[in-house]
Amino acid sequence: MSNTETDPQETVCRTAPATGPRFTEGLSDGVGPHAGGTGTVELLEPRAVPLGGPRAMTVKRTLPQRARSLIGAWCFLDFYGPDDVSATGGMAVPRHPHTGLATVSWLFTGRVDHIDSAGNWATVRPGEVNLMNAGSGITHSEFSTADTTVLHGAQLWYAFPEHARATAPSLEAHRPEPVTGPGYTARVFLGSLLGSTSPVRTHLPLTGVELRMDPGTTLEVDVPADHEHGLLQVTGALSLDGVEIPEDHLGFVGPGRTRLKITSGPDPVTALLIGGEPLGEQIIMWWNFVGRTHEEIVAWRAAYQAEMGFEAPREDSPLDGVPLGAPVSGGLLEGMTGTSYRDGRQFPQFGDFPAGTPAPLPAPALPTTRMRPRANPPSRRQQCP
Repeated sequence: MSNTETDPQETVCRTAPATGPRFTEGLSDGVGPHAGGTGTVELLEPRAVPLGGPRAMTVKRTLPQRARSLIGAWCFLDFYGPDDVSATGGMAVPRHPHTGLATVSWLFTGRVDHIDSAGNWATVRPGEVNLMNAGSGITHSEFSTADTTVLHGAQLWYAFPEHARATAPSLEAHRPEPVTGPGYTARVFLGSLLGSTSPVRTHLPLTGVELRMDPGTTLEVDVPADHEHGLLQVTGALSLDGVEIPEDHLGFVGPGRTRLKITSGPDPVTALLIGGEPLGEQIIMWWNFVGRTHEEIVAWRAAYQAEMGFEAPREDSPLDGVPLGAPVSGGLLEGMTGTSYRDGRQFPQFGDFPAGTPAPLPAPALPTTRMRPRANPPSRRQQCP
């Protein structure tokens, strides 16, 4: 899924300490701390973001926040639906780029068709994880299928550690077998939990689990003490360590816990539990790119715009001299495949797409003024944990 905000902010993200003043003081902009049974639980408030189009299906975004931008390496969480597709238009996200991250799609109802520039075609189905490794650069599109009437799901991104950022793009899918216990069913689609391990590879330890709980159920989950965790309320009332998670909110707990206590209210519950080892690296997020420097983001945007024909190529591009708007496909692409940008990046970075697919999304304009992170922005570039 694309971040389709028309004016995305360049966000400097790093792992925050689990204790100390920054964890308990000054939390704002949608994040509030609450005392739980064994420590602090932060509640992350969602914000509404339209995906675009004439009817603009709206998603609820809980990550990133200004005061909490990472949970482990998870850096983005969009939750949507249940939406009547006849009213919202469903998901219609044309071709767009990603770098330095993996997208993780999980559906509760409906289906979504995925196509990417690495040559992968897939249909995302309920109960089946679809993980796209963007690596050094990929483009993809996502459209809900014609037979989908109700669409309900989530897409997450996790940021790659430095050693994996230049890996080749790929796609993996897995349908986890359910794990059942007194009053609950769990599907572990990433990592290991509740005795189940997903075969899907990640570049650092991560957890992703769908939980379904009967009314009045208490589930105590053993977790690694060095991981952070987040619990997304999907349906039904539930609490994390005794702190109620409001509708569509994400509850966060930092490292140091070896057990999570999750309790359902009077109705059946559906929730997503995510977690992982803190990334421990500062990253920069802008639009659909995860990088390390502002200059990297600028170079990726320029490459994407030129390869899509939206803007004239820069002098460091193999496309320098190609007329603006010329399609980078067919003989032109074949003649340049294997060449490189001046800084060593492989060309093409964002690949080709099958003929006849919808036109790609143009990148938003970069901020005209770069601003250094401050304790209390607003600025287009933010320092956040």
